[in-house]
Amino acid sequence: MRFTRCVRHAPLAFFATFFFVGVPGGTAYGQARGDARLAEQVFKNVQSLKGIPADEFMSTMGFFSASLGISCGDCHTADSGGDWAKYADDNDRKRRARGMIAMVNTMNKNFFAGRRVLTCYTCHRGSTSPETTPDLTQFYATLRYREPDRMVNPFPGAPEVEQVLDKYLQAIGGAQKAAALTSFAAKGTFQTYGIPTKYSLELFAKAPAQRTMIVHNLAGGELIDTCDGREAWIVQPPQLAPVPLLERTGGEIDGARLTAALSFPGQIKKLLTQWRVGPPAVVDDRDLTMLQGTINGKFPVNLYFDDESGLLARTVTYADSPVGLAPMQVDYADYRELAGVKIPYKMIVTWLDGRSTIQLTEVHANVPVDASKFARPGH
Repeated sequence: MRFTRCVRHAPLAFFATFFFVGVPGGTAYGQARGDARLAEQVFKNVQSLKGIPADEFMSTMGFFSASLGISCGDCHTADSGGDWAKYADDNDRKRRARGMIAMVNTMNKNFFAGRRVLTCYTCHRGSTSPETTPDLTQFYATLRYREPDRMVNPFPGAPEVEQVLDKYLQAIGGAQKAAALTSFAAKGTFQTYGIPTKYSLELFAKAPAQRTMIVHNLAGGELIDTCDGREAWIVQPPQLAPVPLLERTGGEIDGARLTAALSFPGQIKKLLTQWRVGPPAVVDDRDLTMLQGTINGKFPVNLYFDDESGLLARTVTYADSPVGLAPMQVDYADYRELAGVKIPYKMIVTWLDGRSTIQLTEVHANVPVDASKFARPGH
């Protein structure tokens, strides 16, 4: 569900996915899973981030953006907005960034046995220049909730995992009715942060974990976000991205699979391993219970359930990058009944430097959905 990474301070014509650094002429659709192209095969002038998949490279650019609180144009040349090839041009800020990558890698290697303890965000925290003097207002302000990015110890006195999940299944209509929901087709709107326009969308889903979203008339083309249950891809119009089709890898696939699988909540108990209950959370003045598990055994998946309603309110997943974990958050709201099961008609997707709102308006349950809807786009 990704749409334009660098949304800060940027008009629509300058929407770019992540911090692209140039694309070779005539770039074709991405290769098949298992042969995903590397960053240096897709983009020009890649020096410090060679050997990683193109989507991980782009996620890394998003990590830089979020850590420093800046947009594409702040690091790339002024000409980049109208010419993707210009993203490859060098300048002082890009050279400085390469030096900072080397510095952080060296410090982690020499002082933390190679573990990634320090990242860009450790010092910058949304500023291009790290703060050196303590801010007293931070010490006496209400502490915000800090998202756990690693597996936590089970919280003493918390309810059992089974209790929380059973309460959720009961809240949506019961496990039996939830299991009977096996497909749906929907229409609605798609809106991205900072742009008032609402674009029409179609959404198709089929159990256990197939899902495709198509956003129409977006910058003269379509945004297609597809997960076939094993692999995932995203297509964006040429005005918005220099790569017509991007194959997802690693944690990006895990997040896509989880989102697709949660469309059919009857299977929620089987989605994760190493389940545990985390500490209480208060988000937007709501008391939430956090359940935590993992998909890949590496990074946590955080699920938040509303203590009052029992409904799933939020999920947070992580994708890896050379410079740090990239979180993706999905907030669920506007639950309505569909075939006896309450499902969220509104989803807000937030990542390091972007936010999109999906609002469903018309949903049809247990309808036939052709397998071609979930095939790799362009095939």
